[in-house]
Amino acid sequence: MAEPGQLIRSLSGRPAARNFHSFVINEIGMGVASGAFPVGSTLPGDAEMMDRYEVSRTVLREAVKTLEAKGLVEARAKVGTRVLPRNRWNLFDRQVLFWIFHATPEPGFAESLAEVRAGLEMQAAGLAAARRQAEPMRMMRYWLAQTQIAAGMVENYGLAAFEIHRLVAEASQNPVLRASTGLTEFALAMALRGQLAAGVGDFAAQKSGPYEALIAAIDRGDIGGAEAGMADLLFIDRSWSLGRGG
Repeated sequence: MAEPGQLIRSLSGRPAARNFHSFVINEIGMGVASGAFPVGSTLPGDAEMMDRYEVSRTVLREAVKTLEAKGLVEARAKVGTRVLPRNRWNLFDRQVLFWIFHATPEPGFAESLAEVRAGLEMQAAGLAAARRQAEPMRMMRYWLAQTQIAAGMVENYGLAAFEIHRLVAEASQNPVLRASTGLTEFALAMALRGQLAAGVGDFAAQKSGPYEALIAAIDRGDIGGAEAGMADLLFIDRSWSLGRGG
């Protein structure tokens, strides 16, 4: 299972799977997301897949069960394992998002994500301001400082920025918003990839002001200011994700 931060870390090189089970899940998942195993098609039979990935039948079937739980495939007796339509995929699952990211998202996916992210993260920022607590504020300021220290390192900067967004979700005290941070990480990674492609060297420069404004508004309990600060950050990320620059 993908962990928080893994997608951003992969910007510096895609990490290898840690065991046979995760290797097979990752390879089939990437194959589905990339279209190597097209929607509606049936995966090759067990014997061929066991030979391809050099794993046992038990490992293969456990991997398929995991992929079923994520909505990517459906296994039926005497029929085989069919690749399901994208509208069945669990897009809140970090690992599914990881595969989509590295397979290159379909046109329109970044825009759809931006729409959903605005609703979730602006609300999280407003609730964080309304329910202000000292410890999350202290940690937000710590990670804001880290974004400056790591401004020229995509992975370290990205992880520091992600921690700010994760803390805002935590500070909202809303469990649904806390559970949505996989979407946030995907969007941040998309924006960072756009900046890398454009040759940006200082990842903090454009967003330092909006991050400072967001954190200051949350600290003073300014709901509207917190939502506005988050909106500014989302606008910048959306622009880079869509290849339009900041």
